[in-house]
Amino acid sequence: MTTAFVLGGGGVLGAVEVGMLRALFERDVTPDLVLGTSIGAMNGALVARQPDVSVVPRLLELWSEAASNGRELLGDNPLRTVRRAVSTGTHLYSAGPLAKRLRAELGEVRFEELAVPLQVCAASIERSAEHWFTTGRVVDAVVASAAVPGLLPPAEVDGEHYLDGGIVNSVPLGRAVELGATRVFVLQVGRLDRPLAVPRKPWEVARVAFEVARRHRFVRELAELPPGVECHVLPARGTSEKDDSIWASRDFGSVERRIEQTHAAAAAYLDELLDPA
Repeated sequence: MTTAFVLGGGGVLGAVEVGMLRALFERDVTPDLVLGTSIGAMNGALVARQPDVSVVPRLLELWSEAASNGRELLGDNPLRTVRRAVSTGTHLYSAGPLAKRLRAELGEVRFEELAVPLQVCAASIERSAEHWFTTGRVVDAVVASAAVPGLLPPAEVDGEHYLDGGIVNSVPLGRAVELGATRVFVLQVGRLDRPLAVPRKPWEVARVAFEVARRHRFVRELAELPPGVECHVLPARGTSEKDDSIWASRDFGSVERRIEQTHAAAAAYLDELLDPA
């Protein structure tokens, strides 16, 4: 059996994946393969480097730091943010603080040095294509995968430019199957569970369109799972519709509560799955 952890995108809501990881590791469920998109790439990189329960305190510390001072990750004061938006015309925040924090955690670690294989998804601008990072510096791949359009600038790696992997493959279930996974645990942030409403304002249209695209692909891949492959979508808790707004990307409030609620839900799910008696 080949077990894959698939960690989806979702900005600040990615904190709930820590609760899922804790529940999995507490039950001795470990990955043979890790795939991550956007914030799932960050969480996944730490897991691939340290694929056991000892990584959970480190993840909790990182997310607690973010909760206490989220501005350090996105950086800047409001005036500087406005100036950047005007001067660049493409993004509000610098990728510098995020890259600096990732380098402090992961240093120069390369994919080839990780304890288990990791693949990170990003969207190539020049090729208009899904791109999977499997070699090179992990930090470069994570920054590229998390380059949210409009919020962060496109990331350049080896002369090519990338945007957030969620544009092309937000929950890469099919990729895990292609790579030979026979048991997949999907760590998602809760948006898949919420019904979409018809947009009523101009700025809601892009968000709803994106959600239709990302959910459609996941639902299709889930329906097309080949015989012999089992997939388990772990439940997320503590998130709501208001968290789906693009402006919620800076809201680090209630991170610890969300992690705990999701841990409890994932633990109950896994206990039923692994020991139904």
